[in-house]
Amino acid sequence: MKSEIIFNIDVMLAKRKMSLTELSEKVGITLANMSILKTGKAKAVKVSTLLKLCEALDCEVGDLLEYRRGDED
Repeated sequence: MKSEIIFNIDVMLAKRKMSLTELSEKVGITLANMSILKTGKAKAVKVSTLLKLCEALDCEVGDLLEYRRGDED
């Protein structure tokens, strides 16, 4: 397993009792792109998008992102 960054958007949505659709509207990105972020399939994310996510979810960047160290070969 390789190291990865995990997006915990689903956790924050549950804590805030907010739908993915509502979050995408508040952040100003499409539902499809929000879904890509939520599932961790995004290859990159803009700092401005992280800022908007933090504002919409009233959280810190560390609440959204988690680093998981992989097995070293």
